[in-house]
Amino acid sequence: MRKAKKARQEDEFGPTPERLRQGGIERPEHAIADEAGRPARPYRGLDTLTLMLRRGTITGGMHQAAEDFRALFHRASLDPLRVPDLGRIRSATRDAEMPLSLGQVEARRKVWSALAALGGIASPAGSCLWHVVGCEWSVKDWAVRQGWGGKPVSPETAAGILIAALGALQAYFGLR
Repeated sequence: MRKAKKARQEDEFGPTPERLRQGGIERPEHAIADEAGRPARPYRGLDTLTLMLRRGTITGGMHQAAEDFRALFHRASLDPLRVPDLGRIRSATRDAEMPLSLGQVEARRKVWSALAALGGIASPAGSCLWHVVGCEWSVKDWAVRQGWGGKPVSPETAAGILIAALGALQAYFGLR
C-alpha cells in the first residue's frame, strides 16, 4: 500500500508522460542542494556528453574538459538564449546596454583561446565545440544544421569531429 502511494506521488510531481516517452531523463544517484540548500533529487535530462561517456565513446577527461568549456561559455554569456533583466529600465539607445563584468571578459578570453587552440570557430572542431558543447545542440543537429563550412556532414563524421575536438580540448586544459 505504501509503495503504491509513493509511486502515485512521484508520478504526480514527476515529468509528464510525454516527456518520459522522449527518454533521456533520470534522477541523480545522490541528492544535490536546491536553491535553499536543502537536499533534493530532481529529474534531469541526459545530455549528449553524458551519454557518450556512459557508452565509452569519450573518456572522463574529455567529459571534464567539455564541462569546463561549457561552464566558461555560460560564464562568458555567449549562450544564445538569455532572459532579460526585468529590473533594468529600457532605453531607446543601444549604448545603454549593460557592460560586461570582468569575470565575463576573462571567461570570453578563455573561450576564444581554447577555440583558437582548436583551429578557430570556423574550423570543424571549433564549430562543433561551440554548438554542441557551448550551445548544447545535439551532434545530429549540428551535423544537419551547421556542419562544416555551412555544408551538412553525416552524424557519424560529426561524432568523430566532436571526439577529436574533445581530445584536443582535454590536452589544452591539461586534464588526464
